[in-house]
Amino acid sequence: MIKVILIEDEPEIRKILRKIIEKQDGFEVVAECGSFAEALTESSRYKPDVAFVDIDLGGESGLDCAKLLTELHPKIKIVFATAHSEYMANAFEIYAFDYLVKPFNMERVIRTLKKLKESLPKSEEADSVDAIVQSDRFKDKLMIKSKDQIFFVDTSEIIMLERIDGVTRIVTKDEVFQSSASLSDMEAKLDPKEFFRCHKSYIINLSCISRIEPYGRWTFTVALKGCNDNALMTAQNYESLKELFE
Repeated sequence: MIKVILIEDEPEIRKILRKIIEKQDGFEVVAECGSFAEALTESSRYKPDVAFVDIDLGGESGLDCAKLLTELHPKIKIVFATAHSEYMANAFEIYAFDYLVKPFNMERVIRTLKKLKESLPKSEEADSVDAIVQSDRFKDKLMIKSKDQIFFVDTSEIIMLERIDGVTRIVTKDEVFQSSASLSDMEAKLDPKEFFRCHKSYIINLSCISRIEPYGRWTFTVALKGCNDNALMTAQNYESLKELFE
């Protein structure tokens, strides 16, 4: 899966880009950022393969942001998106992979995504022997198969699942398991009444939520009982979660 980060100060533009990107196979938007500072934080957290960067970040320089991203993550592909075509020459000085002019043409964005897919190494996930199996007979257990071991995990013991660096971490009360199976595969095996997809990279056990706090403009952090790590939650999923408890 190709991890994408969106660095754009306009929420509606991020929404449009996310919809286009996630309709294409093999891409996952792991974070949305509205500022330079958020971009640095989230890129360090997720180590994305691709960054879509607005050159004008509400008064901050997207060019400077992209330059620093390439210094911190040399393999990252930068795609600039802006309404100002006069910046194109400066953009390619930072070795931009591509340059999109607003308003976006969907076919043009899709062409860029196809080129990105061809330029990046294929994910090892497809070749992995890891699998997540749920038996109809034992609906409260997940069987995690790897090359030389099989683990049986009680779903009631799962606190959260996190997708990071191409690996899915299954955090339980006592252990942390790892699998190359996608988060979507995991989600399909879990009871939606007990587990909630709060973010592209997180699934949480609803019974383990202890606290939710704002984190940036459009994201929340979720503290979970029995776990030192926090999960992330989008603003949209935060509203959906509130409806579940009303």
